[in-house]
Amino acid sequence: MSKRPSPLSATVDFEADGVQHGFLKLPISDDESAWGAVMIPITVIKHGEGPTALLTGGNHGDEYEGITALQKLSSSLSAEDVSGRVIIVPMMNTPAAQAGRRTSPMDGGNLNRSFPGDPDGSVTEKIADYFSRVLVPMCDSVLDLHSGGRTLDILPFAASHVLDDADQQRRALAAAKAFGAPYAMMMFELDAEALFDTAVERQGKVFVATELGGGGTSTPESLAITERGVRNFLVHEGLIAGELEAPEAPQVYLDMPDASCYVQSEHTGLLELTVSLGGEVEKGQVIARVYDMTRSGAAPVEYRAGRDGVLAARRFPANVNMGDTIAVIAEVVDSLDADQTQPQRQ
Repeated sequence: MSKRPSPLSATVDFEADGVQHGFLKLPISDDESAWGAVMIPITVIKHGEGPTALLTGGNHGDEYEGITALQKLSSSLSAEDVSGRVIIVPMMNTPAAQAGRRTSPMDGGNLNRSFPGDPDGSVTEKIADYFSRVLVPMCDSVLDLHSGGRTLDILPFAASHVLDDADQQRRALAAAKAFGAPYAMMMFELDAEALFDTAVERQGKVFVATELGGGGTSTPESLAITERGVRNFLVHEGLIAGELEAPEAPQVYLDMPDASCYVQSEHTGLLELTVSLGGEVEKGQVIARVYDMTRSGAAPVEYRAGRDGVLAARRFPANVNMGDTIAVIAEVVDSLDADQTQPQRQ
């Protein structure tokens, strides 16, 4: 059954040359505004013919590196700098971003678990549907900027995924490397079906996701990596002129081959991590302890690494519940190219 047109409308003309700042408007009716709208800021910068890149932040509302970097870019990038079209949406899930939450306060929706969306669904599902059926088809490439939010801290990396289309995988990996973060990763997602990533990749587009810090804040260092990476992405995709700016140290390649990279807590209590973010770990090594907070004198539960690698992500709050991911261990490899992903030899 075909879906009705999206209820969202844009106040910008996607075909017009120049710089436009406007909104994606989603009609709503609630106790505060009978005839209201969710207003999602959008900037379109177009100059002549060329490729189109979609740059997105705020897919989760408590991940600030992407939001901040894209807000800055939207006010500084000129049409004369661009060959083609750059579409910037700093806060995909604007209600969540304005509330400082991972999920929307309007419906509890996690935008990055709501694709491909539904024009007759919740507010979050309607937003996902607009991106899936309107914005993504306009684009050649998509850069979706994430970080760890309030509950995770993550090494700064750009990532691509293993895809059925080898050429599409090659192009996405090249763009992830070109982003120029300290790390580049071939990422395994625990459940990819409803991700923005998957919705874009199924349309044959180049898709790059990032993780650029966390803790519900940003730092001068994480913003510098993000801003450099966005510029590199646009250079790599042919949208702006210039040379790629490499990270200060040689880029490290990380591989997440399967779900065993994720270490999830089977207990509730106080978390003690014994390895720093980015630290090397060996299989069998104690990487975390969880203490029972209902009594004293009880020995903690130990969690051990199931593989060699580096601590690529960690839980940020010390309070931990059953099911929380407390650590992610990724393998350091020599290459991320297809059929060449092998553990790095020390």
